[in-house]
Order: sequence, then structure tokens, then C-alpha cells
Amino acid sequence: MKRRIKKVAVIGSGIMGSGIACHFANIGVEVLLMDIVPRELTEKEEKQGKTLKDPSVRNRIVNDALQTSLKSNPSPIYHRDFAKRIETGNLEDHISKIKDADWIIEVVVERLDIKQQVFENLEKHRTPGTLISSNTSGIPIKFMTKGRSDDFKKHFCGTHFFNPPRYLKLLEIIPGPDTSKEVLEFLNEYGEKFLGKRTVVAKDTPAFIGNRVGIFSIMSLFHMVKDMDMTIEEVDKLTGPVIGRPKSATFRTVDVVGLDTLVHVANGLYDNVPKDERHDLFKLPSFIEKMMEHKWLGSKTGQGFYKKVKNGDGSSDIKSLDLETLEYRDRKSAKFDTLEKTKSIDAVVDRFPVLIEGKDKAGEFYRKNFAALFAYVQNRIPEITDTLYKIDDAMKAGFGWQHGPFHIWDAIGLDKGIQLMKDEGFEVADWIHTLSESNQKSFYSIKSGKTYFYDVDQKSHQKIPGQDAFIILDNIRESHEVFSNKDLVAQDLGDGILNIEFRSKMNSIGGDVLNGINAAMDIAEKEYDGVVISNTGDNFSVGANIGMIFMLAVEQEYEELNAAIKYFQDTMMRMRYSSIPTVAAPHQMALGGGCELSMHADKVVAHAETYIGLVEFGVGVIPGGGGSKEMTRRAAMTFQKDDVELNRLRENFLTIGMAKVAKSAHEAYDLNILEKGKDIVVVSRDRQLAVAKEQARLIAQNGYTQPVKTNDIKVLGRQALGAFLVGTDQMKAGKYISEHDHKIAKKLAYVMSGGDLSEANYVSEQYLLDLEREAFLSLCGERKTLERLQHMIKKGKPLRN
Repeated sequence: MKRRIKKVAVIGSGIMGSGIACHFANIGVEVLLMDIVPRELTEKEEKQGKTLKDPSVRNRIVNDALQTSLKSNPSPIYHRDFAKRIETGNLEDHISKIKDADWIIEVVVERLDIKQQVFENLEKHRTPGTLISSNTSGIPIKFMTKGRSDDFKKHFCGTHFFNPPRYLKLLEIIPGPDTSKEVLEFLNEYGEKFLGKRTVVAKDTPAFIGNRVGIFSIMSLFHMVKDMDMTIEEVDKLTGPVIGRPKSATFRTVDVVGLDTLVHVANGLYDNVPKDERHDLFKLPSFIEKMMEHKWLGSKTGQGFYKKVKNGDGSSDIKSLDLETLEYRDRKSAKFDTLEKTKSIDAVVDRFPVLIEGKDKAGEFYRKNFAALFAYVQNRIPEITDTLYKIDDAMKAGFGWQHGPFHIWDAIGLDKGIQLMKDEGFEVADWIHTLSESNQKSFYSIKSGKTYFYDVDQKSHQKIPGQDAFIILDNIRESHEVFSNKDLVAQDLGDGILNIEFRSKMNSIGGDVLNGINAAMDIAEKEYDGVVISNTGDNFSVGANIGMIFMLAVEQEYEELNAAIKYFQDTMMRMRYSSIPTVAAPHQMALGGGCELSMHADKVVAHAETYIGLVEFGVGVIPGGGGSKEMTRRAAMTFQKDDVELNRLRENFLTIGMAKVAKSAHEAYDLNILEKGKDIVVVSRDRQLAVAKEQARLIAQNGYTQPVKTNDIKVLGRQALGAFLVGTDQMKAGKYISEHDHKIAKKLAYVMSGGDLSEANYVSEQYLLDLEREAFLSLCGERKTLERLQHMIKKGKPLRN
């Protein structure tokens, strides 16, 4: 029988439970979120004359928890309306409702006795055959089902979501001794396909995979920082983006997560893995014990390894903890010669061989750190998993590492990694010796676009399962290349579809990207049926190359700047009016020009985590790559008889004028950046490119005809212009916007009104593009625009002047 998930019951509404409930609501599932009944009234409830029998009182815990979650930043929900999919209740009055659930997820406190009591109660009302799981982070699954029925045990396992569930991709699935194979296979596929997770089946060992290796890595650093007499700034410098880790690196990450959370897991490991060869490493260093005593737990208590201190003039500084004195001091800069040598190396994976050869403290740090990591993960096979790629998957999806331990080891070289371990006194596992003595010499290999891993039992490379639904650009970039230049690569995806991939810094759109798009489109229109624009960068595109715009504007090279803007516009129009369909696949940040490019594709297949918007106001200009034109056109497309047309245009005007950015792809529909009925959203980032390719094929196969250029866009002229100018004047008078914001807004108003026309008229796209380009150029001649451009280039954030 085909199993489908239509309704989920989440038991426990804390931070984790509410987050899981919200993420199921994100994907369209009906959710029942429940918690216990309060045992006493609050002071407010007493004043209101309520009793413990009042329904609002009985559901207070769950309702308050859900509302707190929905108000949190970042939000756990893709769109505020999706919260309507969540029904709340309590475990006394509404427990019978779980009979309708297809999956019951327990997320109560981490105590075995309490979990067992909950399961006993749930089984009284659960429909046989219903999936049931525990979101435990460490309690053995085998102990939880004591006393439960065979059907319960068969359909039960651990499902460890990482917090926050919307944003962290890792979902560990931990089978119990009686969990059926069908349940495991279903959850593995469902987590990846529907929840957008990197699902990893783990063994029922303490802390499973992600936390076992992740907490080891952090605890290893805690001990190393003392042994090597390093500052927290030095460690964070060395363990951040330079090696493909989050900007928060090590100590800032602990502050965000909470030191108490880390200590809880570390203590659990110390108690439960006595035979671990690095058992003593899980014992807390003295400075951690002192911080716990002082309740310096991080962001939740206002201080941890870092502390924000307010000065007398109202400004604030970030202080750092001195691990020797345990006093806060001014932050110290951290510079290393070894890191300087990697500045010209864009690909993180190519930096590792350079880092371990460093002659300074950084080089020593990396040698010790990687040696300890390699030695640890080699010994976790087969203890926590039989397959090495699951360890890498867990660290990438759960801890934000760009490369897992075995990926890093491959980058350094198998034998070099062995030598690092030997130099630090670590023993080499037998299976590593076997691999080293073979002719394979690597943990991973690529064949026919698929990734293979070294199977310890088979002593050979085997294909990682589940890849058939994916297209992995990293695996086909060279073998399927059709065209490339410095900042762009075009690959043959097969089945008549060409992919265009940006490779510039932050995937910004400059001359080489535009040249590459046009060259690739020339090839595609002659030899292919469709085009997809997709890449593997951290962000789809942060927009146009503002450094180039700034330099041309400073040098007052206005003719060249005009030509550059027109070339951008013409390239966008080339995509729109191509003889073959174009599909854009944005993810993460798609700002400015990245947004404009997406809006000019025939279809957008957006990843759910897409932050998209026209943000040009922040650098002192209006959207100049067709964005202002496009928002005007989209408003006109919605005009209906007897409609208040100005209201629809005003919405799009404010979207640009307020530099609104959708915080998910679903919010982009509200901003008219994505179009309902045309553009689609996918939850799985791994599947996004395959879906985009399929959409391009479908459009082509259904008889795609090159569009005819639009010449009938209705613009409202002075009716709109006058209203916009009055509104912006009021905003300026109320000091909601600056003088320069006011000037930019007037330029935008002129463009989106179609100019100073005495009455409504119909115009072409090119007419609006010319107005847009003229306004953009004139703003580039403004001193305050140049200040904004320069500030963005130097600081990476907008200036309000």
C-alpha cells in the first residue's frame, strides 16, 4: 500500500516541537500540535476570573509556545498563512484526535520515563499502522518501546530533527530493534523529497552521528585552545569561512546554540561512551565549568565567549572572554601568514593542502586539528554507521560544514592524512591501511556524473544510493562543458537542456557573466531545446557587479555605463524572447540583478529558501536591468475593468521603494516577484536542478513558441505620478525617508507611471526600459549614490544617507 502523509500529530510544543510543526505546515501538511494541561492559573488568568476548566487555559501552554515560535526571528514558517494549517490541543481533551494522524512525532522532555508514559497514552488512541517516532537527541531508541505492542514497535523509530527544523537540513533516522524496513525506506525518502532534508540513517548509538562527531570536534578545539595558548578570536578565524564553515565559526556558534546545550550532550557522551578512545576529551575543561557556574551560556544570557557592552555614548562594543583570566577584554585581531596564502584560492576544497603546510601557528593548528578529526572518524566506522559518506552528510547538513571529514581528507590526500595522524601519535585503522595499500587511494570518486564512496566491507567504491533523482553539477562540470569563460560555465544536462552556471564572486552579474549568457544562448538556440540557469554557489546571485558601476560612475564614463546597463537589459530581454524556453532556479539570495534575471525567465523553479528582491534603493539607484519595467508590466497585467488600477501599481512601487526582500520563495508571490500559476517552489535543494530541467523539457515538448514582444503595457501617466509624488513628499516630511531616498523615489515614480503623460496610454517594454535606464544613469551622477555604492562595496551593507 502506498503510504501518504496528510496529517501529522506533534506531541510537545517547545522550541523544537513548534518548529517541527511549522515545517510540516510549510510543506502543506495538516498538523495537530499538543502539549500538557496547565496545573495552575497565571496571575492574569486569575484576574480575568478564569478557571482551570476554561478551554483557553487548558490550551495555554501549546498556544503560547506556538505563538512564541511564530514570532521568532528567523521565522520557522515560510508564510504567515501557513500557520493556519496547525491546530492546537492538549493531551487530555484532544488525545483521541491522533487516531486520524498518519505520523505521530513525540518531542517531549529528554527523560526516558516521561517518554515511555507518553507512548503508553498514545498507543491507546493510535490507529494501527500509523508511523510514530521520537525526536530524541540521545536516548537509546531500544529502551523507548518497552511494553508497547508489536505493531507500535514495527512502526516506531527515532527521527532526530536538528534545530531550527526549517533551516538545518539534517534529519537522522534511527531504527529500533523491531523497526520495519518499509518504515525506514519511507521516512528516508519522505525526509529528502518532501521535507527537503538530508536524511541519514544512523545506528542506535549515543548522540547518533551528527552530534557524536560534531561535539567531538568542538570539545577537541576546547582542549586545543588551551594546549596551544590560543585566543577565541584566533580559533574563530581559523574555523570559519576559510575552511567552509559558518561565519560564526566555533565560539560564536556555541554562544548562539547555548553553552548549556553543548555541555548537556558532552556530559551525555562522557557518561555513555566509556570505551571511546577519546573518552577523556568529553570531560569539560575548567574554563567551561567556570562559565557554567557563572551562567555565561551565550546569547540567551547576554554573555558567553563574547559579550556586548554598551558605552556611555549609547554605542556598543563586542568584548571577548580571556580564557586564562575569565575576564572580558577588547577583541584582538587574528592574522596568520598561512591564511594570506589562501586569499587567491576561491574553492575551499583547494585550500586544505595549503593550510596544513603553514609554518606558523595556523599551520600547526590545522595539522593537529585535522589529525585528531581523521583519527576519530576512522574509528566510528562501523560503530555509528557502516558507510563513511553518512558522516560527511551529517556534518554538512547538521553543522553547516561545506566539506565533511572524509572530503577534507581526500583534498589533503589519503597518505598525507595518515602521516598527519602518525605525527600526532594516533593509530591508523586497519581499513585505512587497506585503502592506502589498494590502487584506489581516495574515499570518493566520480563516474558518469555519480558519486561513489569507498565501502569498507566491500573494499571497493560503490555508488551512493538515491542520486538518480539529482543532477550534481560538481560531478559533470568538466565532462559536460559546452562553453565557459572566467565567470560562467554552460553544461549539457542531457535530454536537450543546457545549464548556465555563474562562477563569479558571490555570483554577481558583470560583463563576463552577461557575455557568457549571450554566448550560451547562441549555442542553445541552435543545438538545444531549453535552458536552465542554476548554480551551486552559496547564493544564486547577489546582483549586478556594483564595483564596475561605481568605477564607471566615479570616472564619469557615462556613455560606457549607459552601454553596460543597456547590455544588461538586452540580455534579460534576450532570455524573455528566446526561441527556446528559459527556466531560472534561484536559491538563497537572489537580489537585484539576480532577481531581475529570474523575473525574465519563462518559468522560475525556486528553492523554498530563496531570499529574493529588488534592493537597488540601498545603493542609491532604481532597478536598471529591467526590474522597474517588469514590476510596471506585472501591475498592468492585473488591471481589470472597474478596478482601482493605481492601488495595484502602488503595491509594486512600494516593493521596489522599500527594497522589500521575500524571506522565503512563498513570500515572493506576495511581492509579485514570483507569479502564481507559472512559477513553482521546491523544498528539496538537492532536487531543484532536476525539477528545473524537467520543467524546461515540458515547456519545450508542449509546443513552445517564441513570444511576440509586448507593445500594450498600460501606464497611468500623471494619475499615478501625482499620487506617488504626494506620497513620497509625505514620507519625506514625516522623516520616514531621507532627502536622497526621496529623489530616488521620484525617479522610480516617473518610470513606473510611464513618464509625465497627460492620460493613461499603452507603451512597449522598450519604452519603459529606456525610461528606467535614463533614471539609473542620472542617479549614478549623484554624490550620495556614489557614497552608497562605495559603502556597500567596502562594508557589505547599505548606507542610509
